[in-house]
Amino acid sequence: MKKSLPILMAMLMIAVHLQAQMEPMASNWKTWFITSPKTYRLPPPTSYKEETAQVFSKQNDLDSAGWQQILYWNAGAPGYRWQTLMYRLWMTDTTYNGALANMLLSVATYDATIVAWDTKYAYKRPRPFAVDSRIKVHGPKPDSPSYPCEHSVAAGVAVTLITHFYPSMAESVNRLAQQLMASRIAAGIAFPSDTRAGFELGKQIAEKELAYTKGFTPKTAWDGKRPKQPGIWNGKKPASPLAGLSKTVVLDSSSQFRPGPPPDFAKDMAELKSFKPTFRSMANAFNFASQPFWEDLLHKKIFEYNLHLDPPRAARLYAIAAIGVYDGFVACWDAKYAYWGIRPDQYDTTYQPPLLITPPFPGYPSGHAAIGSVMGELYSYFFPAERAYFQQKAKEGAESRFQAGIHFRTDNEVGLEMGRKVAEKIIQKVRTDGADEELMLAKKK
Repeated sequence: MKKSLPILMAMLMIAVHLQAQMEPMASNWKTWFITSPKTYRLPPPTSYKEETAQVFSKQNDLDSAGWQQILYWNAGAPGYRWQTLMYRLWMTDTTYNGALANMLLSVATYDATIVAWDTKYAYKRPRPFAVDSRIKVHGPKPDSPSYPCEHSVAAGVAVTLITHFYPSMAESVNRLAQQLMASRIAAGIAFPSDTRAGFELGKQIAEKELAYTKGFTPKTAWDGKRPKQPGIWNGKKPASPLAGLSKTVVLDSSSQFRPGPPPDFAKDMAELKSFKPTFRSMANAFNFASQPFWEDLLHKKIFEYNLHLDPPRAARLYAIAAIGVYDGFVACWDAKYAYWGIRPDQYDTTYQPPLLITPPFPGYPSGHAAIGSVMGELYSYFFPAERAYFQQKAKEGAESRFQAGIHFRTDNEVGLEMGRKVAEKIIQKVRTDGADEELMLAKKK
């Protein structure tokens, strides 16, 4: 504990310092799916003199509903509300596009935010509250320039991507975006032209990234073929059997870290049958089976470290984590359908898993273990003072699948190792994106 405190204090000081400066050099950070941010720099903004009256009028007309919108959209980083919405959508997506949609939302928001920061510091347009003393700021006071509005950038990305992947949501997300933009004006932190420019910029970047990732997921249907040898998973409707054919972002291919074939599970089965569930083990099993633990934890840590006040850095963390989920998922599903590893209740049909519900896809390796391991390593990179906590949670998540009776221990051990390898590859890449160098410079100052 004593050793971790100096690290924690240093990170908190850096976070506060960078928030005060609001990342003036973030436009130098590397983007993922677009070229240099300067390529997409917006034209200079028009004079804001006529718009101050519009902002002041919006504030004078605020009613209860308007205040609620300000409070709602003040919470979290610009992409926070859209992240939570996308998670609910892709968790119920039965196509191959759910993981891609989730990854693209975070990556496109990050790329568009970096582009926005290039424009912001090219023109340095002041915020409404800074140019007219009548205008109040309702919420955290941003220290970055006003043009374009970063929240509107995130909204433009979200509307474009959610409409593309989930067309039935088009009207709803467009209405949310309009509410968001109106709230930024009424909060006194953006001019109307800032919101319009930001929204269009977000849409532009999202459309570019949709084109870039057009061939990422398989377009053909599964042909129904599976291995013929005995002892493999034999469910009738396998979920996402071609997901492992998807193109990865950082990994060289989905099979880069494919483990060797599974063993005969006789010893694993004996261990599982001899395991006596307890209240604590069942609580852990149901917790990880029913809650978006890692997604919620990242939101929580971004709030705790005040990184929600630093849009580029928060967007970077969301993007890296989403890539980790995506590449980890594709790699894990490549292995699952390379081997069709059998589940415990199929290996021994007399066995009844305590969780009662068995997932509709092969068991080896464990997806919970693999993705949890990726997240544990990435979060340790984000917040190194809490590394022991993240690694413990990754192990608990893996163990929850054994406790639930739906995975053999071997599934979990192999999944954890695979996740560590995927995360290591991602961390190697993101260390060169320029953001770490800025942290080091801030620490020296």
